[in-house]
Amino acid sequence: MNTLKKFELMEKIVHELNDLKNSQQALMQKLGKIEVDNIELGDKRLEKDLPDMHQRVADNLDTISGILEYFASKTDDYEDKNHIQQLKEQEALKL
Repeated sequence: MNTLKKFELMEKIVHELNDLKNSQQALMQKLGKIEVDNIELGDKRLEKDLPDMHQRVADNLDTISGILEYFASKTDDYEDKNHIQQLKEQEALKL
């Protein structure tokens, strides 16, 4: 795989990780809304299971955020080290 293709794949992964992080944040919000609604409803099963679900999603969000931070930094370093902007300009001249 050439340098530019590798960088493009790395950027795609960063974008997908961002999407995944946003999805986890949306899940956290939805779970929070259900928990608030259940305060009024008082369903025992929801009271029992929702806090555990909330914690697992929060743990996943923390993990995803850590991976995203690491991989975005790695992608930026790869871009700088391999002069990706120059490669893109050279590629554009070939077309």
